[in-house]
Amino acid sequence: MPFPLQNVTLFCFFASYLCALAVEMTQFFRPSRITRWVSIGFTLAGLAAHSIYLVVRSRQSGLAPLVGSMHDWLLVLAWLGVAGYLLIQIANNRLGLGIFILPIVLVFVGSAYYVGSEHRPRDQLYAMGMFHASTLVLGIAGVFSSLILSMMYLVQHRRLRHKAPEFEGQHLFSLERLARANWWSVVVAAPLLTIGLASGVWLTLLSQSTERPVNLASTPFVICGLLWAAMMVLFAWLLWSRRPQGRHVAWRTMWACGFLLATIVMLEVFSGIHHR
Repeated sequence: MPFPLQNVTLFCFFASYLCALAVEMTQFFRPSRITRWVSIGFTLAGLAAHSIYLVVRSRQSGLAPLVGSMHDWLLVLAWLGVAGYLLIQIANNRLGLGIFILPIVLVFVGSAYYVGSEHRPRDQLYAMGMFHASTLVLGIAGVFSSLILSMMYLVQHRRLRHKAPEFEGQHLFSLERLARANWWSVVVAAPLLTIGLASGVWLTLLSQSTERPVNLASTPFVICGLLWAAMMVLFAWLLWSRRPQGRHVAWRTMWACGFLLATIVMLEVFSGIHHR
């Protein structure tokens, strides 16, 4: 008898990612290529269940996950993070990226359980909503990657400053490569967030003549506005400052991105609990 896809729940891939992180942690005590592949295996299983879950929800609602609900938004962000992690990790098995990426993925997946999962109905603004959601989610994914790259930079910088040996099985990119990738993440994320916010304002104006008008003072728009403002300040500083030190860039990016992602998740979680 074939396994019904509807039986795949959020807990299935949350547990898989948690097991992958637990196995990845053992690399600090007993590094092993076999252990690394076991961790990748758990992550692949989680990504498969994750994908099935999103496809089932999309079929049930007739909507793409990006315009379904905040529940789906968080899961799409987590999916992008896991997919990117696997592509890099399989290409270079010596890298120790799971310890940085999987905890944030688990936060996104765990938070998705508490936020609203009701699908919004499909209307005449679906195409505009899809464009708005896509640019916004990709922009937030850029913030997500900037946060991870900043943490990796600071860990690598501290290790080199103290001339400490590198953990076997926990290899990281060079400082120069991490700084360049972090710079590009911010530079790409800022315009995407700008387009996402601008299209959201335009979508709000168009929705005033529909049965479901959107309020600019609503929590999601306020959060996106704050996110955009902070990223634009960081964006301008990176472009116009004269050769900023990589460590300062990493600290500022980490605090800005970490605070903003935490604000998004916490506000949505509290809002979801309040409406339960």
